[in-house]
Amino acid sequence: MSLRSAMLGWFRRTGREVLGWTLIPVGIALMPLPGPGMLIVVSGVALLSRHYVWAQRLLDPLERRAIEAAKYGVATWPRIVVSFLGGLWLFALGIVWMMSPEIPEFDVLSVGFGPQLPAHGWATALGLWASALAAWGLLGYSVVRWREPHVARASAK
Repeated sequence: MSLRSAMLGWFRRTGREVLGWTLIPVGIALMPLPGPGMLIVVSGVALLSRHYVWAQRLLDPLERRAIEAAKYGVATWPRIVVSFLGGLWLFALGIVWMMSPEIPEFDVLSVGFGPQLPAHGWATALGLWASALAAWGLLGYSVVRWREPHVARASAK
């Protein structure tokens, strides 16, 4: 084993770990905000699962449930259309948050809101757009990977 390959291996492992440990708190911070917080946390755990047994134990049931949910979500065309429209809704909300229209002032549990949208601006809009793109990407992947053809179409051929 050459020094170069040893150093490259060390940087790959260290880089994976640093990125994994960075993604987890970033994803946790993004969870209450509009954005793909949970997806970022799972990505961090997935990177760490190559090196830590605890991360692999967390990831295995998540992977099984995610596959079941993906199969369920693309089982019928109405579900696929509703999922696509959900991504469209996120994208539209990003436009609204970017434009930041004035809203009436009101209180919820003694917390005042208005005349600006909470967390208005580009950062929230980008988070919403990233969520829409992630949703559409995962929907497309799920349709290609997990959508089963109908029995009627298969028997007609």
